[in-house]
Amino acid sequence: MDDRTILAGKCHCGTVRFEVTLDDGFASIRRCTCSYCRMRGAVVVSSEAGAIRILAGEDALTSYRFNTGVAQHFFCSCCGIYTHHQRRSNNSQYGVNVACLDGVSPFDFAEVPVSDGVNHPSDTGRPARLAGTLRFVPST
Repeated sequence: MDDRTILAGKCHCGTVRFEVTLDDGFASIRRCTCSYCRMRGAVVVSSEAGAIRILAGEDALTSYRFNTGVAQHFFCSCCGIYTHHQRRSNNSQYGVNVACLDGVSPFDFAEVPVSDGVNHPSDTGRPARLAGTLRFVPST
């Protein structure tokens, strides 16, 4: 069965537009507890590095690196929205902000696994671990 999904995405103001192919659909959806992800609050899904294509606004993208400088977080310099990042634990993958994907909301997912980014495998030498699960329960 092919779970490949091709989606269009954009930042809030629409300056940055992209297309991403998700080889496993939304199977890799997650949040993270590292200091940056915790403050940013985004729900992300993984894509291979060659699977994200910037269609417009590449010149408006700016990036931020911290700590080891390995991960590179991209955001629109006009509206400030984080669109994607090159992952620290796997540089051949990007994390894509699901809120930037057309027709997708972080609240579409009843449960989102939360990775323990505070104790990142690159720092501890231990395997990645799940810190918990974020649940969305809509009001009735």
